[in-house]
Order: sequence, then C-alpha cells, then structure tokens
Amino acid sequence: MTSDNKPEDEEFEYVDCEDDDPDCEDVPAKAEAPIEEAILNVEELKKSEEPEPELDYRHHEEEEPAEEASEPVAESDVDLWAMPENDDFGFIDHYGEEVEIKHQEQLDDNSIESAINFGVIGVGGGGGKIAKAFLDLGVNKTLLVNTTPKDQPKDVPDKHLVVVPGADGVAKDATLGKKIFRENGAVVEDALRTRFGKVDWLFVFAGGGGGTGSSCVALAPVFERYLKTVEAEGTVVYCITAPTTQEALNQTIKNNSKQLIKEVSKYPHIILDNEKQGKLLRGKVGMLSLFPVANKTFAKLLLQILKLASEPSPMQAYDSEDLKRSLSSEKRAFIGSTIIANPNDAKLGATIFQNCLNRSPCLPPKGKPKTGSILLVVTPEMADDPEISKHLDAAISYVGGRSETLFSGVYVRENLPGLVAIIMMNGLD
Repeated sequence: MTSDNKPEDEEFEYVDCEDDDPDCEDVPAKAEAPIEEAILNVEELKKSEEPEPELDYRHHEEEEPAEEASEPVAESDVDLWAMPENDDFGFIDHYGEEVEIKHQEQLDDNSIESAINFGVIGVGGGGGKIAKAFLDLGVNKTLLVNTTPKDQPKDVPDKHLVVVPGADGVAKDATLGKKIFRENGAVVEDALRTRFGKVDWLFVFAGGGGGTGSSCVALAPVFERYLKTVEAEGTVVYCITAPTTQEALNQTIKNNSKQLIKEVSKYPHIILDNEKQGKLLRGKVGMLSLFPVANKTFAKLLLQILKLASEPSPMQAYDSEDLKRSLSSEKRAFIGSTIIANPNDAKLGATIFQNCLNRSPCLPPKGKPKTGSILLVVTPEMADDPEISKHLDAAISYVGGRSETLFSGVYVRENLPGLVAIIMMNGLD
C-alpha cells in the first residue's frame, strides 16, 4: 500500500514499522516525519476504538447549552419530519396533499347539480345547437366541435369552440368528415384535456344527416382514450337526431342518418326523432323557435334525471349508482316524461307509461330494456294520501314488469301542477 492510497478521512496517520515488529509491514513514505509526529497518542487511540454514538436524526438544530435545555420530549411528541428553517429542503413540502392542476384554458365547473361529473360535446351544426342548450342551462363543460367556423350557434364564447382543420365544412360528405376526424383527432383530444380537465362521462350530440355530425363516431377512439387517461368512471353516451320526413327526402341525408344509427348501435345512445319533436311542439311555438325550444326541452329533461339522482329522498331514492348502471348499458336508451293532474287513478301505471311513450322526443322503444328507471315527483299532500300511495306502488311495479332490472325514486316538492313522472329505459334493441 502506498501513501497515495491514504483515505481522505485523516482520522489515523500512517507510521513506519519498527524492525523487530513481525506483524507490521513497512509503508513507504515520501519523507521522514519527525519522531514526535509519528507517535500516536494512546488515549486518542483508545477513544478511536470506542464505538461511535448513534446519530439522532430527530433533531436538525444544534443542541442548546445544558443550562438552557428544556424538559425531555417524549418520542411520540416529536415531529420526525420537522424541516430546518432554511429553504434547502423546501421541495419536500410539494409532496404533500394532492392538488388538481388546472390548465389556464380550463372551463369552469358545471353550475348545475348532478350525480355524475360530465361534459357535453356537440359535433357539427345540429349537434352544436343541442350542446348550446346545455351550455345555456349551466353546463359549462361544453365544447362545440366542427369542421368550419361558419356553422356555429350565435353567442357562444370562443373558449367553447373547437374548429378541426382540414376542410371548410364537408358538404354532407360523411366519408370526408371521418377522414378529417381521424387525421386531426389530436386537436379534439387536446381540447378535452385542456378545457375539460377531468370528467367521468361524455354526452356527444350530433345531427344524423349532415356530414360532420354523421362522422362523430370516427372520434370514438379519441373520446375513449381521453376517458382512459383521466381514469374516468363512466363512458361515452351518444345522442343523435333522426331527420324529419321532409329532410329524409334528400337521399344523402337519409343515408347519412341510417349509417350513423348503425355505427352508434353498439354504444350507449339516444336517438331523438326530429319528426316527432316537430309534431309535439307545432302550434305551441313558431317555426324559428321550433328546434331551439326542442333542444332546450330535452336538455332540461336529461338534466333533471341527473339532478334527482344527486338528491336524497324521504321516500325512495334513485342514487348515483342506479344512474351510472343505467347510462352505461349498451345499445339504445329511451327517455320520456309526463304530468298527471289527477294521480288518484287505479290505472296510474298504464297512464304514466303510455303518456311517457307518446310525449317523448325519442324514437319508440323496442324489445325489453336491460334496465328501467321511473322517477316520481309528488306534493306532500300526495305523499300523505294512502290511496295515491297505493297507486304509486302499482305504477312502479307496472314499469318494473317491463324491464329486466328496475330502479325507482320518489321525491317530494311543493307547488307542483300534478304528479311528475320520468321514465328511462336503457339497453333497448
């Protein structure tokens, strides 16, 4: 061993060996050291052989003088991770409680009550108009996606608009629309991340006739990837419109609608019948207001279901898990509502069911649904009436017999014009 290998820690010095010491090997030195510097202090050597005291990591500050020392502190009372006053380790505090990182473009939270965290996307001109109805009602997590800025509803702030590049509209060419969405899906995905942040459910609205709206399923991988990366609990629900009889005379519109219905068939979806909506509202509103009123009416209907599922009930609650299971059922969903002025009716169940079918904006249901939901809103007087309560039970059973699984809720409100009933059936053929 040479002096070059001397450790940096100079706690011990190297010395030459005496000639008559058989257990020692000479270590070459560059120069003879004075004899007095070569002799080890025996007391220091003894001290060096004593075990070092264990380090106390609980204290980071220098110990106070003995006369100023405070009373001993029990170990359980000591903050083992107390940091020094200086900022050398300030970064550790950043590993504390989890915080949500919001992008500067992130939209405000929805201002309406809901049992689920959701966002609304309108694709194309028709879908954008329906989405605007939700935005006007307080669904701030709303985006309008289009292939042209020219076909957008009025008075929608730019932060809610997403214009996909590649074409200035697609002229009812769904093939072109799908191509543009596949090539530029990253634009939509980036908008979802930066403006929605995290939502668990996406309601995608589109008109089944135009080129952009009829191409919306081409964005399905984008929607699904977004929900997966934010670890969402829900899924995508498509809400599309079927054209009126007059619109369907245009063969392109008819084919686009037919193809879109086929493409959404495997997903949870709702089909709004424009022909039926027109008949229900005609005579009540003018031509210009027909579909704006229809869009707003449906938005209120869907939002009322989401709201009721968030509320407690003194009688019977329809909770968020009931809602989630219903909405996640594959295939088609149907929603209808009615008001029964006189609920003291022995045939209340049949009356509610038929009225909801006839007054719904959706295509009529076919087959037996996987899940059925009936939500009843009554006045305190109705709830206290034994006869009406019996009819309510019968009505719930009537709807329950027409679905594989029934969910129900009964809520109490003041000043109602009658018994309010909402029926939703999911998993239809």
